[in-house]
Amino acid sequence: MTRDEGPDLADLQRRVVEFAAARGWGTYHTPKNLASALSVEAAELMEIFQWLTPEESAAVMEDEAQAHRVRDEVADVLAYLLQFCAVLGVDPGQALRDKVHRNESRFPLD
Repeated sequence: MTRDEGPDLADLQRRVVEFAAARGWGTYHTPKNLASALSVEAAELMEIFQWLTPEESAAVMEDEAQAHRVRDEVADVLAYLLQFCAVLGVDPGQALRDKVHRNESRFPLD
């Protein structure tokens, strides 16, 4: 993502870390607690789709109220993931690049 398109992953990570630090939440942001919070937020995202048919789930963004919920839960998942990575010193972009590379080797095109 370029600067013209909005903040990059590092900028977003810095912002969520600074937000939590300014509120004194650091003592609560242990790897265990952040992993738990990440799981809860992912479950809240899943809850939106829980009883939808495949067709309904594919169209969920067409309903603005549902689309708003999806965007909020995606933001919560990403925020906790970025905080988790910051606490453990994981570069999320590099972790994803490495995983994609391994998957390309594991699952080559025919």
